[in-house]
Amino acid sequence: MDKLQLRKSTIAKLKNIPEEDKQAIERKLAERLVSSTLWNEADRVGITMSQGFEWDTTPIIEAAWEHNKIVCVPKCIPQEKKLTFYQLDSYDQLEVVYYNLLEPKPVETRKIDKAAIDLLIVPGLIFDKGGFRIGFGGGYYDRFLMDYPNETASLLHGSQLVEKVPTEEFDLAINHLITEDGIDKF
Repeated sequence: MDKLQLRKSTIAKLKNIPEEDKQAIERKLAERLVSSTLWNEADRVGITMSQGFEWDTTPIIEAAWEHNKIVCVPKCIPQEKKLTFYQLDSYDQLEVVYYNLLEPKPVETRKIDKAAIDLLIVPGLIFDKGGFRIGFGGGYYDRFLMDYPNETASLLHGSQLVEKVPTEEFDLAINHLITEDGIDKF
């Protein structure tokens, strides 16, 4: 299967997870992350505002605030297919943009340099045992990761893990995959 077919089949699988099961998986993923050394050593955490079938990131954001961590969320710059992260102190600092995404309001938030983000939670749909991923198809994170110097992790259900994903020369592996069963480091 090519990347497009893999994306479609994985999205269909994720959308079909019963809500009760999805919430149990999300709790387990958040627990794994928040109890990890990765989390404990990070002062600034970069994370997306999830939506729809994606794993809910709000409990992780709230845990970060409770642990006095700085939460950094991305804003897309579609013309450049680029991400810029901003410090999020309150959900009131978010606005709905294209594709119904929640993004920070730049006039109400502070831009954070990528090197200042200690731990970046990278979204994705499919992952392989080498830490490579298939994302949502825009290439935004691939571009961001090219010169990102710190730790990366992704949250995924075991069903999103495959032996090998198709990769291209610009693809970069994620350092840590967090599943309901544990954390794998690459």
